[in-house]
Amino acid sequence: MQTFRVNVVTPDGKVYDGDVEMVSVRTVEGELGILPKHIPLVAPLTVGAVRLKKGSTVEKVAVSGGFVEVRPDQVTILAEAAELPSDIDVDRAKQAQERAEQRINSAKQDDIDFKRAELALKRATNRLDVAGK
Repeated sequence: MQTFRVNVVTPDGKVYDGDVEMVSVRTVEGELGILPKHIPLVAPLTVGAVRLKKGSTVEKVAVSGGFVEVRPDQVTILAEAAELPSDIDVDRAKQAQERAEQRINSAKQDDIDFKRAELALKRATNRLDVAGK
């Protein structure tokens, strides 16, 4: 099967660089599957796992927003934050998840704090899912 180049980049540097057969990302409009020679596009990403398929293996990268740029021979993901499963600090992610749940469940919440807590919960849950915990 044909492959194409995928780069996942954050402000801190490159997180992933390799050839894959398929990429799946979560955009604000929904799931997007990308194969070689896909039509060019740019789409905003939400918090979610990027799935990179090559052969029978699927690698995941936890992404916290950003953009995906698709060209026929290359996909570039410009992420606010991205982590490979091996780089995720599971204990820290669990603590962040618990703090966010406590803030959401707190009786005195203004709208901004609630949205921030909700986003923090999504990021922590995504990191734990990608880490397999």
